[in-house]
Amino acid sequence: MKGFVLVLGCLIAIQNAQGWRNFNRGRSKGGNLGLPAGDAVRGSESEKVTTEWFTQYLDHFNPNDGRTWKQRYYVNDQYTSKRRDVAFLMIGGEGEASIEWMTKGAWINYAKKFNAICFQLEHRYYGKSHPTSDLSTKNLQYLTSQQALADLAFFIDEMNKKHELSKNVKWIAFGGSYPGSLAAWARQKYPHLVYGAMSASGPLLAKVNFSEYFTVVYDDLKDTGGDKCLSAVKQAFYQVDLLTRHMVGQRNLDKLFFLCDSIAGGGSNHDDISNLMDSLSGRFADVAQYNKDNRFSKIPNNITLDTLCDIMVNEKLGPEVNRLAAVNSLMMKRYNQTCLDYKYDKMVSDMKNVSWESEVSEGGRQWYYQTCTEFGFYQTTDAKPQIFGDENGVDFYVKQCTDVFGPEFNLTTVERGVERSNILYGALDIQVSNVIFVHGSYDPWHVLGITRSNKPLSPAIYIDCKFNSHSQHLIPKIK
Repeated sequence: MKGFVLVLGCLIAIQNAQGWRNFNRGRSKGGNLGLPAGDAVRGSESEKVTTEWFTQYLDHFNPNDGRTWKQRYYVNDQYTSKRRDVAFLMIGGEGEASIEWMTKGAWINYAKKFNAICFQLEHRYYGKSHPTSDLSTKNLQYLTSQQALADLAFFIDEMNKKHELSKNVKWIAFGGSYPGSLAAWARQKYPHLVYGAMSASGPLLAKVNFSEYFTVVYDDLKDTGGDKCLSAVKQAFYQVDLLTRHMVGQRNLDKLFFLCDSIAGGGSNHDDISNLMDSLSGRFADVAQYNKDNRFSKIPNNITLDTLCDIMVNEKLGPEVNRLAAVNSLMMKRYNQTCLDYKYDKMVSDMKNVSWESEVSEGGRQWYYQTCTEFGFYQTTDAKPQIFGDENGVDFYVKQCTDVFGPEFNLTTVERGVERSNILYGALDIQVSNVIFVHGSYDPWHVLGITRSNKPLSPAIYIDCKFNSHSQHLIPKIK
């Protein structure tokens, strides 16, 4: 094979919705990967995609535990040659796997060029891949990135046999966001099985206090709307804080932001206010995270940071808090929301639901657990300069770990889990070859990834969106 061409825009995913129910801890409801661009594929291509189930061990690291479960995966075998020596694997992450990726996206174009058989493996505990009877804290002990990587290894070994792939088959892993991390780690941990990987927007450094997240959002807004936009956002959050302190102001907040539960009358506590601030800052955070995704640039009324800054500097709308309310209304309208749910106890109650039929089982509870036990990733407002207030420190997010999963899930637990992850994988000092790291400057997650590299066999592509570098090309050799 002569080469492998990678073409990416500034970002890889698009948000599904807003608010803590739909955008929380940097995760969009349904996962951060999103769907590929383009119309639905019909006819011969889609008909040849099959949905299958693979028997996995529940605990790969206990040889005395023989319990198994069924993991969902998709197969597209229509592009492979008689040699059957190239296999592409899209790694599932913190959301349901989508069959749409099996016939669309750049990786399918590469599959056609290099005659690859394509697989997509859904991450344990997400989508329809249910290893346990429910999502109880006891059962979630088997939800770890290490178990997920072992799932990949056992899956690859079995697919080599089932599909009679060449003994010299080259497996290339693809992943975006958390699966971008998994792609790099799979190559690192199982180099005899995974020949190479494309890691897009993958955070490799686990960190408890990810205050840099909102520093990037700050820079994004400044690049988009200048100091005027920054000043308006800062003033708006300051005014919200003032309004929470007295009855008349609270009643105004109820009306301005269409709160599901009244904040007036002393019925809200400090955690509620912190959750409200978290939801409102999230309006800017998730747009920044997916700003001007080139797959969706032609969608009418596509909301970008330009959209938000245009609203925030529009003096005709009244004081800055009214403009923030207009931003909130725009996002609610786009996603058919009728009110903003901010109550902390309600959020915790929902997150404690362990049923596979619950709303949070789509991945919210699972991702909470992984942040509490492996990654942290808490997007605090501790960094300076700060325009989103100062209500959301590390304690606010660690408290959620305790309230949702139990008293043993505390700051010590989170810190130990983060340290363990960085020791196991090497964080930004990961020793790995045949991996391409791709990040966009507007995406806050790039701070925790590799954006520069002097290693020819593990290059980095950093796309500076400020200079409209919407795509770059890299052609590393595959020998």
